[in-house]
Amino acid sequence: MLSIIRIVLTTIYCSVTCIFGCIYCVFSPRNPRHVATFSHIFGRLSLLFGIKVEIRIPNAAKYSGNSIYIANHQNNYDMVTLSNAMQTNSVTIGKKSLIWIPLFGLLYWLTGNWIIDRTNRTKAHHTITKIINECRTKTISFWMFPEGTRSRGRGLMPFKKGAFHTAIVAGVPIIPVCSSETNNKIKLNKLNNGLVIVEMLPPIDITQYDKEHINELAMHCHALMAAKINELNAEVTIRESESTC
Repeated sequence: MLSIIRIVLTTIYCSVTCIFGCIYCVFSPRNPRHVATFSHIFGRLSLLFGIKVEIRIPNAAKYSGNSIYIANHQNNYDMVTLSNAMQTNSVTIGKKSLIWIPLFGLLYWLTGNWIIDRTNRTKAHHTITKIINECRTKTISFWMFPEGTRSRGRGLMPFKKGAFHTAIVAGVPIIPVCSSETNNKIKLNKLNNGLVIVEMLPPIDITQYDKEHINELAMHCHALMAAKINELNAEVTIRESESTC
């Protein structure tokens, strides 16, 4: 019964948000500021799903300039966990199929997010080139998911090169964003679905890397994120076990 209530309320909430959002954004379409605004609105769904989301942005992780954010991509619940960490003047880069989701796809585009066609290398390369130019000429940062797909409990997947190529050529730092495990943790029929910690790591200086060392940069970032995710998972386990005692 609880799962049905949650599905109905989520559908209503998302539909109203998308309709209102499209009307709101049509007066200033594709303004990057809209992305953080509506990401945080979707993030409030965490309350409906019984998830306590703890966002950590240490002082060392705060960066006022343009950057490339990279985050682990687990499942659809990222929309109610990671979205709470979205920063002002930051947009995401999503796959082409997102645009065809009724209502949400239109809002996704109108708020200023970018679409990339991964099935067409020429178009994908053209999109990355435009993103690099945006990083160089405007006040805007990009969120990318270097795994290229949802991991669905398989751990942190190998990284693709796009995010790291973009950062190196644009000359902007990389900021990793790590979320603790959510796969098989969130159950629609369960009232309390526990704690999820999302932590931002300090910016990674890319000036010591060039195009010949993209793989090295990707491996370095992967190692940092994998270690932090394991650390967050361990902390969540301890804190949840203590709360049940």
